[in-house]
Amino acid sequence: MGTIFKAVVLPLFLSSLLLSLVSSAPNDGLFRIGLKKVKLDPNNRVAAQLESKNVEALRASMRKYHLPANLEDSGDIDIVSLKNYMDAQYYGEIAIGTPPQTFTVIFDTGSANLWVPSSKCRFSVACYFHANYKSGKSSTYKKNGTSASIQYGTGAISGFYSNDNVQVGDIVVENQDFIEATSEPGLIFLAAKFDGLLGLGFQEISVGKAVPVWYNMIEQGLIKEPLFSFWLNRNAQEEEGGEIVFGGVDPNHFKGKHTYVPVTKKGYWQFDMGDVLIGGKPTGYCSRGCFAIADSGTSLLAGPTTVITMINQAIGAEGVVSQECKAVAQQYGQTIMNLLLAEARPDKVCSQIGLCTFDGTRSVSMGIESVVDKSNGKSSGILHDASCSACEMAVVWMKNQLEQNQTQDRILNYVNELCERMPSPMGQSAVDCGRLSSMPSVSFTIGGKVFKLTPNEYILKVGEGPQAQCISGFTNIDIPPPRGPLWILGDIFMGRYHTVFDSGNMRVGFAEAA
Repeated sequence: MGTIFKAVVLPLFLSSLLLSLVSSAPNDGLFRIGLKKVKLDPNNRVAAQLESKNVEALRASMRKYHLPANLEDSGDIDIVSLKNYMDAQYYGEIAIGTPPQTFTVIFDTGSANLWVPSSKCRFSVACYFHANYKSGKSSTYKKNGTSASIQYGTGAISGFYSNDNVQVGDIVVENQDFIEATSEPGLIFLAAKFDGLLGLGFQEISVGKAVPVWYNMIEQGLIKEPLFSFWLNRNAQEEEGGEIVFGGVDPNHFKGKHTYVPVTKKGYWQFDMGDVLIGGKPTGYCSRGCFAIADSGTSLLAGPTTVITMINQAIGAEGVVSQECKAVAQQYGQTIMNLLLAEARPDKVCSQIGLCTFDGTRSVSMGIESVVDKSNGKSSGILHDASCSACEMAVVWMKNQLEQNQTQDRILNYVNELCERMPSPMGQSAVDCGRLSSMPSVSFTIGGKVFKLTPNEYILKVGEGPQAQCISGFTNIDIPPPRGPLWILGDIFMGRYHTVFDSGNMRVGFAEAA
């Protein structure tokens, strides 16, 4: 999403966690889903490289849900295409039907549907490598037949709705609508270790408005409290992967007290977030507020390109050289600096120099087309749509440095360095494994409290010894107002902080994981 830059995308397929232990503790009324780990497999990075380069698939997914590529006028459209299954890590075992048919699924707070492959899926190779639901073998099956289709950022499924009993641990949810997938095209589903997906988001983002499984858990009185919680064990040396608890929280999973923030928009588990800090110093980008989503289906941490680039520069991540960014810095850097020193409004600087228009609430691209010299086929006087975005990023970067009393020469050099560090769209950036001890912390302000991540927590290490690769846990996604700026706090964040999804009080809570 956002501006697409040409890039060399680093191959990476993040590890999967296979849930194989399902248990409950009847003495406290909580239902626990135990997690186990599967080690990182460097060979799977080939699959990731093929998928992450498919930018057109992402654009198609946005068109599928009438989501414009620039996302500026999306209104109340649900951003279904945010999901990136190549980064989903956590899998669990459920059963559907009577007698139960077992499936491995992602427990995903970033979506709301339940789907599994159907025995009627005959033309997708992926279906032959995963468990299939056979309606004819279930005595509790009820026919529905309504067609359904879901387009994700890195893959798509289609099929039809059916109804049956669904078992999660010792909980049996009756009369649950779910999708029988009859088509799973693309490499992502073929390479995946999961069969399907169990969405834990709100019904507002459910395709077909099907009632999510956890809604029915509450409605049928199957759990003690209307909430669930995630504890993810990030200790690579331990086999246990963590635990999902339905109906409450396990006090052994966290330290201290949770900081709760209200859900501001039902759909995803969305809440307000304050400023982002690098090495304890504020970036200023979210000082007037950003939105965030707690998403168990995404292993990385995604945010606006402006701040992700600042983080990449601070940690030495190798990203993309954006020619547009460097051109703006070279041609307009001093002018932007002068306007900021003259105390011009930062949100109007780019419109003052003619790179953006200003509609009273936000800057938008001037949309000036290239002037082509037909005699030689060359462009002159070019003002790309990307210039507006590059200018606005430069304003934020310069303002941040001016507040730190840096010299003008240093600030201009800093902006040029940041252009060199712009993240790969749909991909990851590499860092030097030997520099972890010198990298700064990255922190997020939630509910007035600062939640810090150390380099060992936000850097992903693939392999061992001299062949090891270290990958930045930060990637970019650009959602402008009114739906953004938006951050997706995936497993990197949820692994450090035990997370409670409390629908009874419409809030999300974070506490230090134990």
